[in-house]
Amino acid sequence: MASSKRDYYEVLGVAKTASSDDLKKAYRSLAMKYHPDRNPGDQSAEQKFKEINEAYDILKDDQKRAAYDQFGHAAFQGGGGGRSGRAGASGNGGFGGGGFADIFNEMFGDFMGGTQSSERQARGNDLRYNMEITLEEAFAGKQVTIRFPAATVCDSCHGSGSEQGGQPITCPGCRGSGKQRATQGFFTIERTCQQCGGVGRVIDKPCRSCRGQGVLKKEKNLEVNIPAGVDDGSRIRLAGQGEAGARGAPAGDLYIFISVASHPLFQREGSTIEAQIPIPLTTAILGGVVDVPTIEGGWAKMTVPAGTQSGQKFRLKGKGMSALRSSARGDMFCSVVVETPVDLNKRQQELLKEFAEISGSQSKNYPIVERFIGKVKELWKNLRR
Repeated sequence: MASSKRDYYEVLGVAKTASSDDLKKAYRSLAMKYHPDRNPGDQSAEQKFKEINEAYDILKDDQKRAAYDQFGHAAFQGGGGGRSGRAGASGNGGFGGGGFADIFNEMFGDFMGGTQSSERQARGNDLRYNMEITLEEAFAGKQVTIRFPAATVCDSCHGSGSEQGGQPITCPGCRGSGKQRATQGFFTIERTCQQCGGVGRVIDKPCRSCRGQGVLKKEKNLEVNIPAGVDDGSRIRLAGQGEAGARGAPAGDLYIFISVASHPLFQREGSTIEAQIPIPLTTAILGGVVDVPTIEGGWAKMTVPAGTQSGQKFRLKGKGMSALRSSARGDMFCSVVVETPVDLNKRQQELLKEFAEISGSQSKNYPIVERFIGKVKELWKNLRR
């Protein structure tokens, strides 16, 4: 009696010469289209989904495909490749044993934990350490010892987790894979093995100090080099200085997050430093040389020309911050603040009054004032003083 089943190649919509990649692409597209979750209550879609899984389950296997090409459906009558039963772990519509499960794991396994290796699962935790430094320390760099609690390799078993140097054995729960599968309906869920924690091995005689983990929590001291020029918000990664991995697995990393405290004199912008420098009125009028503090703790000479106004900026080349991983330095920009003298004695007041009388009628002595008055007159032509 001829079989009522459709040709498997026809079901997947591919030629008999299709490659394994062509088969997988065709299956992926059709399985997504007719998946019951996308077609709730549609019996026709559910039946097509089972038919697609059955066809792919045969054709993806080289030996089964060869038998099908030679004998057709008859090659699997009586319990062969075209299995019957409900969609599940062993049914032709289920995810277990290949078909949609393989592609589902391929596409989403990283998110579900299905393709994580035991080594990745057992890797030690990364740690974060927050460090605040001064602007001077950011300029010069800093060598500092930090202390923090972390899982470290057990001294008794040297990280093996076994008492007296014993070796771990293959986990009987997962047979060394580090994973356990459970099938519910159309879905196969893969979880980390609870017995071995995903490592794939268990300890026959656990170390009494660390209880078989191979690590102990203790305070860790570490010398850290903060490079000159480091900026606020910088992150320094120290590979392998995080928590030790269980039973000899790789250690995690330590990340140091830098914050630079505000400074009472300087403001920083990258490798540039800015500062406000007060100068006497007489220096602003007559000109002169002013001592300016610098980030390295010294003084620099700044020449102020006669007639300097408040807010004018002067550049001190090479007096800014250190550039990260370089011997170069940025520049320093000084904004001048002209200070008006206070608590004048009688003689000082007399001299200033005399100066005001002499210069009061000469607009060239106060060009900014004259320009301001000119703008006012342009706006209000009838305005009188």
